[in-house]
Amino acid sequence: MALFRRFSTTFRDNPSISKLLIVVAVSGGGGLVAYSEAKPYDGTNTVNAAEGVNNKKKVVVLGTGWAGTSFLKNLKDPSYEVEVISPRNYFAFTPLLPSVTCGTVEGRSIVEPIRNIIRKKNVHINYCEAECVRIDAENKKVYCRSNLDNTLDGIEEFVVDFDYLVISVGARSNTFNIPGVEENTLFLKEVEDAQKIRKTIIDCFEKAALPSLSDEEKKRLLHFVVVGGGPTGVEFAAQFHDFLNEDLVKLYPHVKGLVRITLLEATDHILNMFDKRITAFAEEKFRRDGINLRTGSMVVKVSDKEISTKEIKTGETSSMPYGMVVWSTGIGTRPVIMDFMKQIGQGNRRVLATDEWLRVEGSDSIYAIGDCATINQRKVMEDIAAIFKKADKDNSGTLTVKEFQEVLDDICERYPQVELYLKSKQMCNLVDLLKQSKGDDVKESVEVNIEEFKSALSQVDSQMKNLPATAQVASQQGVYLANCFNRMEECEKNPEGPLRFRGEGRHRFHPFRYRHLGQFAPLGGEQTAAQLPGDWVSIGHSTQWLWYSVYASKQVSWRTRALVVSDWIRRFVFGRDSSCI
Repeated sequence: MALFRRFSTTFRDNPSISKLLIVVAVSGGGGLVAYSEAKPYDGTNTVNAAEGVNNKKKVVVLGTGWAGTSFLKNLKDPSYEVEVISPRNYFAFTPLLPSVTCGTVEGRSIVEPIRNIIRKKNVHINYCEAECVRIDAENKKVYCRSNLDNTLDGIEEFVVDFDYLVISVGARSNTFNIPGVEENTLFLKEVEDAQKIRKTIIDCFEKAALPSLSDEEKKRLLHFVVVGGGPTGVEFAAQFHDFLNEDLVKLYPHVKGLVRITLLEATDHILNMFDKRITAFAEEKFRRDGINLRTGSMVVKVSDKEISTKEIKTGETSSMPYGMVVWSTGIGTRPVIMDFMKQIGQGNRRVLATDEWLRVEGSDSIYAIGDCATINQRKVMEDIAAIFKKADKDNSGTLTVKEFQEVLDDICERYPQVELYLKSKQMCNLVDLLKQSKGDDVKESVEVNIEEFKSALSQVDSQMKNLPATAQVASQQGVYLANCFNRMEECEKNPEGPLRFRGEGRHRFHPFRYRHLGQFAPLGGEQTAAQLPGDWVSIGHSTQWLWYSVYASKQVSWRTRALVVSDWIRRFVFGRDSSCI
């Protein structure tokens, strides 16, 4: 009892000690990785357990998107205190946003309160509904502002200290500074956006049904334009076409012949990231369905009633009236991340740069995952001399094939582009690579000097590509970072990992490696295209059922899984909801 009273007194007299937080700043994703070069914890927030002090490290997580939520779900080490800061108190299953726009799925069915996700964890996690407005990397602080309507002094703005920061704030829609886009178009990034699009669609039909409107005004109101031929824009156009032909024409039969859907894409084809077979099928299907597909057409201005475009090949400009424009052309960096990038010397970059362990370049305790960051993969040719020196164990100045094969696994781990290059050229190992550079007479005993070594590896960096800004990438980064946190104490004692060519020692964690599990493109009419691992392409009704199965299984909880499935059943039985709410 005396010990208990002593603990109570300590915490009562030192309230700041009891509020130590692990702030995991999540930017649309999240990641804490390369501990081998991270500074050791200095003990400023640590108090001896015998004296009744909290010795947990403080991690701040910014954001509740795919990356941040994956990090929180997979964090298991109770030696952290986590503070989650996000302006939205839920996780949203964003791949189903196009379905929300047309009433196929309800908005509430694809969201899960973040407090439901964290309350069953054995890690102490606290959530604050606020927005991070500034990151102070030098003093390890984040400045936040509550987005709640609160007039109490000192409540709106607050500061949170951190030992580790995980940035997962995601990205915003990219308008490319085109006049009128921000003011006159609708985006499709959040649940609120999807609900607004749905309401606007119904409003356009209700206005067109008024008897006092002219035919020209009705045609304008019922012209729906989608800008962007990526997966989101294509899926929305397909979903809306189904909504129109299966539901709205029954409710508004007198305006059926006035409705038009136009899809604008600046490049020569839609779905450029998919296999060409999928692209060709999608374009042909859209034309059969009556969707006006205009490729090579770039938007230059959007007014309140007209959208102006420019043909890339001819330079010809034209304008057309519209009732609603949905903008789905890419993502841009959030202001708080742009300010942070300037602070750490990355002001000339498009997005926040991290190393292969998801650690922000220029910082030793801040990690970034998801759409707000990109991995700055190190080039082989930058380290070619160090690689050669590591492989040349006898310091002879030359390498045998056998010597290099002994470190090949570490090289492929550190530089993924080596493995990708071998696969792209249908090569099994280094021997094949050396044959291409030196000739077919390469044997195990053949030795190569550094110039021949450079020549053999000179093309491997051509395989380097930035990871796509998708939910799949963000989710995998969140899982990877959480696993690194979970193993931090173990890895400090046994620092195993891939060979580190810059300096001595070994990294404690393998670099992040994205594993592509495939992607879907719903094309309407209960038909979906899928591009799965191994370049397997599937198109048709059977793939639509695979899409249903995968998206149901990927829901974050059994509650949302049941709601989404019930919404699909309701749509099959009763049709889509056409109310304005």
